[in-house]
Amino acid sequence: MSIIKVENLVKRFSDITAVNDVSFEVEEGTIFGFLGPNGAGKTTTINILCTLLAPTSGKAFIAGHDCIKESAEVRKAIGIVFQDTTLDKDLTARENLIFHAYLYNVAKDKMQQRVDDVLRFVDLYSRKDDLVKKFSGGMKRRLEVARGMIHWPRVLFLDEPTLGLDPQSRTNLWEFIAELPEKNKVTIFMTTHYMEEAEVCDRIAIIDNGKIIAMGTPEELKKAVGGDVIYIKTTDNASAKNEIERLFKFNVSEKENEIYMTCGMGDTCIPEIINTIGEKVISVRLQRPTLNDVFLKLTGKTIREETSSGNDIKDFVRAYRKRH
Repeated sequence: MSIIKVENLVKRFSDITAVNDVSFEVEEGTIFGFLGPNGAGKTTTINILCTLLAPTSGKAFIAGHDCIKESAEVRKAIGIVFQDTTLDKDLTARENLIFHAYLYNVAKDKMQQRVDDVLRFVDLYSRKDDLVKKFSGGMKRRLEVARGMIHWPRVLFLDEPTLGLDPQSRTNLWEFIAELPEKNKVTIFMTTHYMEEAEVCDRIAIIDNGKIIAMGTPEELKKAVGGDVIYIKTTDNASAKNEIERLFKFNVSEKENEIYMTCGMGDTCIPEIINTIGEKVISVRLQRPTLNDVFLKLTGKTIREETSSGNDIKDFVRAYRKRH
């Protein structure tokens, strides 16, 4: 069942078309990633979905409610974690959540229990009475996730949720986010510039210049790049290159003392190649396509270079996929 449905969405600002005929659907209980560079149109699209902006044309629905005609019902169905911190630093964690619960008309007889529940979920219950100004960046982001969940939303929008966090805080925050669909029956709609984080998404839409240029699971998108890249260092690269090209019909190239080739199934190709040129082989390494490779191929540019925290998130992604 689609909890988000967007049909031929267009948004123009004077002579600029920020969103250009965008259509997509998001299934309930999934994590959906919206990827694109600054100015691609993703923030404009999210603002329309969150009822903050009216489209020039097209339609958008959340939980069956029209984002234009039924904005009050849409707002009840969504939670938002903004890119910039919007917590009141002079209030405690509990006070921030109670204030937000009042804004969303959470029943008074359920409010206290709900506040305690979300604080426990993000592992901040022991700090419930501490002022937010004393919290680290990672703790503030977790509290904002808790705030976004306080009214039992069906969709939680996360705009660059880990921007500016240290590697450990990013990994910890993602542990909470990844559990939301299963534990709280929440659909996640996220944007991120970190390609390795997007690996957690069930489906991804890549947007550039106001248009969705590709959509699918992370694996489907990476397959479009053309396969795994195998790098081999040998005692005689020239003869190894000729032998591989002759027997396997691969297009083999060379750079920095290694020969390399693209293979659809690297795990299968490597043993066959080693059996053929085994005595010449010094080292072999396999590089699988990344989402950054996908974006580069589709747009001719990268969103952002991976940071040193990439390995931490990749470790989390591997563990997450094993559990699911």
